[in-house]
Amino acid sequence: MVLAFTIASVLSTAIGGVVALRNRDRLHLVLGFTAGVLLGLVLFDLVPELFRIRHADLGGVPLPMVTAAAGFLALHLLERGLALHAAHEGEYEPHSHHDPAIGLASAAALVAHSFLDGVGIGLGFQAGTAIGVSVAIAVVAHDFADGLNTVGIMVAHGNTSQRARVMLGADAVAPLLGAASTLVFTLPESWLGGYLGFFAGFLLYLATSDILPEAHARHPSRLTLSCTVLGVAMMWAIVSLS
Repeated sequence: MVLAFTIASVLSTAIGGVVALRNRDRLHLVLGFTAGVLLGLVLFDLVPELFRIRHADLGGVPLPMVTAAAGFLALHLLERGLALHAAHEGEYEPHSHHDPAIGLASAAALVAHSFLDGVGIGLGFQAGTAIGVSVAIAVVAHDFADGLNTVGIMVAHGNTSQRARVMLGADAVAPLLGAASTLVFTLPESWLGGYLGFFAGFLLYLATSDILPEAHARHPSRLTLSCTVLGVAMMWAIVSLS
């Protein structure tokens, strides 16, 4: 049963990525929708999960909240650092506003998240069939968005379609590898809370400071805004049903 659900997760991720790749002429709509999905994933899935996980405090603040701030600031500092570097280079030669390295780093983070999705499926079934099925349904449901987000982020930062496909392939296979890894190790719950917090902060920055402004910069329209609202609503429905 674990294998069946992880294969479904692989297919769900791949389909989401293909949808994004085949609609590059409507990239502003894809980006608007992606931003909404990321916001919904953080607010309806990751943050509530943090409250259910036992965790330690750091300086009187729950550890996942500290790592969430760290995740937000880490991507901000990385992006600003690359922007400053590009600005200095621009004194001597033309440069592009987009930096493929940001897209690659962001997509790599999504791949890591997908790997832990697979870990979650494996550990869920270790805890019991009912828990495993619930976790697996949630993972398969939002992995479509993961594939969409991986391609959207890569393309938004100027990466080629070939690179986007490579990262999509890695993102699709990651849950399968994650589930297989649970045969040899288990992830401490306290570590999981810290990771989820960091990833939530990372995605929050991507959605609000990166993808959404880019979507509206290209085609500021009510349709783009509607796609963002649709992305949030879709994640609400997915989390509610799962």
